[in-house]
Amino acid sequence: MRYRLFISDFDGTLVRADGTISQANRRAIEAYRADGGIFAVCTGRMPAAIVPRLKELGLREGPVVAYQGATVLDIATGELLKDEGFAPQDALRILSVLEEKDLHIHAYTVDALYCNRRDAALKAYERVCGVQANISEHEPLSALFARTGMRAVKLLAMVRPEQRVALMNELRTRLGAAFYVTCSADMLVEIMPAGQSKASAVDFLCAYYGISPAQTAAIGDQLNDLPMLGRAGGKFAVANAERELREIAVVVPSVEEDGVAYALQHYAMGELR
Repeated sequence: MRYRLFISDFDGTLVRADGTISQANRRAIEAYRADGGIFAVCTGRMPAAIVPRLKELGLREGPVVAYQGATVLDIATGELLKDEGFAPQDALRILSVLEEKDLHIHAYTVDALYCNRRDAALKAYERVCGVQANISEHEPLSALFARTGMRAVKLLAMVRPEQRVALMNELRTRLGAAFYVTCSADMLVEIMPAGQSKASAVDFLCAYYGISPAQTAAIGDQLNDLPMLGRAGGKFAVANAERELREIAVVVPSVEEDGVAYALQHYAMGELR
């Protein structure tokens, strides 16, 4: 076995556009694990939005990485193995910037989602992720978090796809190097504290399992997967991935064509290099 640890993104990589995981991917994951490999998921989703989906794959123990690497929890027990996020003053500053621009905002604690408006975009997000947002109707999210003292783990703005790049560039300039601005979908711009990226997830999982990055493979499709691929020895991108990933990785079939299964069968367990 070339890669003892295989880390996969979820949306757009393992799960198809219709929200399902193919039988080919399921069988390949089962075969890889039966052969002694460790399969892990690393996602920007909140824990409540990913743990039920993992159990569909028979992944009922071991860690899962949520919130781009800021949160790691044990699937079986729900115990937090890593629990990081924003300092309160940093979260309030970023929320104020997003509110100034009158954006659709998500603010996440470890186990809850807060949003500043209920609209069609939020309803679609809730349906895809299987979560229910708490709507702050009478005060801005910045005021809500200041008043309650809740700790934000991730902040996000929902935008039209054509607005994404401009907003990312503006936030990087305004917020500076202390924060990591990325995207996990065409319409999602995400903000995390610097260092809380999927690269830190690779570091955590390698240390947890005692496996070197050289023996680890990662696969993804979006810009938030770049740090993960950069850290892993094996770098794979599904054919539907952003150009930046396809330029640094081995390109496998798209998510709709079972790219994860292909990477597992032909590279992780196979002879292709």
